[in-house]
Amino acid sequence: MEKDELTYKIIGCAMKVHNTLGNGFQEVIYQRCLAIEMGKAGLDYAREAEQTIYYEGLDVGNRRADFVVENKVIVELKALINLEDVHLAQAKNYVVAYDFSKGLLINFGSVSLQYKLVFNPKYNPTPNSENSKIQ
Repeated sequence: MEKDELTYKIIGCAMKVHNTLGNGFQEVIYQRCLAIEMGKAGLDYAREAEQTIYYEGLDVGNRRADFVVENKVIVELKALINLEDVHLAQAKNYVVAYDFSKGLLINFGSVSLQYKLVFNPKYNPTPNSENSKIQ
């Protein structure tokens, strides 16, 4: 599936940050800079948006996504030399846990920006389902 306009904008913001800073900083620095760039791009986002994780209907804890953008895309950031399968699995789990159709895993730690578009295989859209996710 091709990137849509929203994911394209998010990746563009991430590229601006990576081109400006390069690699080698902690994840939180990239997170703060990406927030600035997404604000400049007019994107609505929630940073560190908390979500309850359920197991068989029971609350088993909370997790915070780095970003929820336009109540449509979960964005998980990394600052690692290379992404590994475990990071992709983590991003997929967040997309499922938050019940979004897609997410982005972005790595600022490599020489070139790395990103992966991930999809929720369990996503079942309902009317306005992504419009009321994160308040």
